[in-house]
Amino acid sequence: MEKEILACIKDQDIKYLQSGQISKHVFPLERKKAHDDHISHLIIRVFAYSISPKNEIMYLIQKRNIKKESFPGYFTDSASGHVIYRKNLSLKDIEQNAKRELQEEFGIQTKYIRKTSFYDLRTETYKNTSEISYIFLFQVDHDVELKADPIELDTETSKFYSETELKQILKKENSVDYSRKIWEELITIDPKELIKNKMNMKKQGDVALFIGRFQPFHHGHVYVINNIFKEFKKIKIAIGSSQLSNTCIDPFTSTERKKFLVAALKSRKYPAKNYEIFEIPDIFNAEKWVNHVVSIVGNFDAIFSNSDWVRILFQQKGFNIGKKITIFKKKYNGTNIRKLICKNDKNWRNLVPKEVIKIIEESSIDGLNRIKKACKEGFQIE
Repeated sequence: MEKEILACIKDQDIKYLQSGQISKHVFPLERKKAHDDHISHLIIRVFAYSISPKNEIMYLIQKRNIKKESFPGYFTDSASGHVIYRKNLSLKDIEQNAKRELQEEFGIQTKYIRKTSFYDLRTETYKNTSEISYIFLFQVDHDVELKADPIELDTETSKFYSETELKQILKKENSVDYSRKIWEELITIDPKELIKNKMNMKKQGDVALFIGRFQPFHHGHVYVINNIFKEFKKIKIAIGSSQLSNTCIDPFTSTERKKFLVAALKSRKYPAKNYEIFEIPDIFNAEKWVNHVVSIVGNFDAIFSNSDWVRILFQQKGFNIGKKITIFKKKYNGTNIRKLICKNDKNWRNLVPKEVIKIIEESSIDGLNRIKKACKEGFQIE
């Protein structure tokens, strides 16, 4: 049997997951060793529901097999499991892990999942080991055939329940604490609202917000800004992770990144009145992060970002999410540019505006040597 390689993370780095920085900090480790050595790792929990033809919400809850080592005979979520490590692990990859677990435990194939939504990120403790739980809501077809795994689940009681039935289970039956808390939250709200698609809504208003790290600012960013200006009169540009600098992933200070932006926009004849630049430091709290951003940048009519994490957090708060705008993403990205610099490959200069190159090479900044020094212990991937 092939060994299961988990996505693990150092305890001191868990906070970065709250900022969507997944692939930067996770590392692979065989499942048994992760558990034996109490190494923190990522898991998923799925809470699935269906809507009947009579518009009644039915909740899919599983009861663990009585022979399971942990929580035998307890009611819990719809599906759960470990996140399998892969290079450049993203939120989309983690969602695929969630879909895999739902199919393994209930036989529900992806084609029967109508809508998905990331719900929350929480840290759990199991046998003195931290498990960081990515929680998803799935709406599945009301008439989907359930094929509960008899090794994992009690096949008779693992099924769809009405709200009244679910409340009785949570009140009278043994249930896993972490899952019970989430079910109690979900039955107080309408999951149809949580999972409502607010992406790519029709443009309204004149002000757009564009969030990026700009490490460094490159032609891909120019392409995004040019396209946003085709629809909006003003752009509020937010420099994310503004507190970070002098690392392999975040070599430049927020002041230097602002200097990149101003030089590039000025060179392209964009009037200063048409844009504002803000610094957004990380607060390592996904639930509060959107409000944190809004408190700094003020009002805007749409948010643009190519980060799935950023888009989902704003979507959950009901903001208008602009479409993803990309061009040759594998080439025009900060990781690739910094990697080329580390290799002394001059092709990086073709990916960055000349006015930004000039700033990077200023003696007071010495950006090329800074990147090489910060990455000398091995190049990190975003």
